[in-house]
Amino acid sequence: MDKSLYLAMSGAKQTMLAQSVHANNLANATTTGFKSDLAQARAMPVFGDHHPSRVYALTENPATQFMSGSMNSTGRELDIAVKGDGWIAVKKGDGSEGYSRDGALTITPTGDLVNGAGIPVLGNGGPINIPPAERVEIGVDGTISIIALGEGPASIAEIDRIKLVNPDPNTLTKGPDGLMMTRDGAAVVPDALVRVESGFLEGSNVNAVESMTEILSLARKFEIQLKVMQAAESADRSSAQLLRIS
Repeated sequence: MDKSLYLAMSGAKQTMLAQSVHANNLANATTTGFKSDLAQARAMPVFGDHHPSRVYALTENPATQFMSGSMNSTGRELDIAVKGDGWIAVKKGDGSEGYSRDGALTITPTGDLVNGAGIPVLGNGGPINIPPAERVEIGVDGTISIIALGEGPASIAEIDRIKLVNPDPNTLTKGPDGLMMTRDGAAVVPDALVRVESGFLEGSNVNAVESMTEILSLARKFEIQLKVMQAAESADRSSAQLLRIS
């Protein structure tokens, strides 16, 4: 069978992988604090017992775009948005530390502070637990203050501080759960310079129009690869027919 079939098949497969990246971005265009992923194609020569005359396509996800999304006012005291660079530390399902920009915080019936995805938020000594309170406030440095039940405004007390970090973006990678993590899995030390804004949420940094345009472009490329595969199949049938006649 003509090698062009394998080249077209490789191109179609990689085009589908690239399309899945952009489709995931588009699906998260309204997700709080979501950071879009990049996708690029690279030519990969085929090495072996022959000269590398054949080149296959390879789709890569080289990085995540870390630019900030829009700041959306909610007026809710437990909603926070990281101002500029920085991340909110959370506890992943496997117990390790992850980083998110999702500041839609809520308090569970047991007092655990979790983000919009239900993931525990970390403080100075681990996951944050908030006792029953009349009011909960979060300061610009992540400090959590409460007015206990039955107490007046004069009895405000600090109970913990959200762990805010600002690692080098080159050391971060996005996990399957959508959370950022360090490439070596090590925890990042808190950064006292990271600031948050209470009453706001950060929107996704996905450009919906750009993602949709890229998806349509990839769909056309996929159709072209299919046509090449059909042409290769037609040529193969014609060759087989000539061999039968001869």
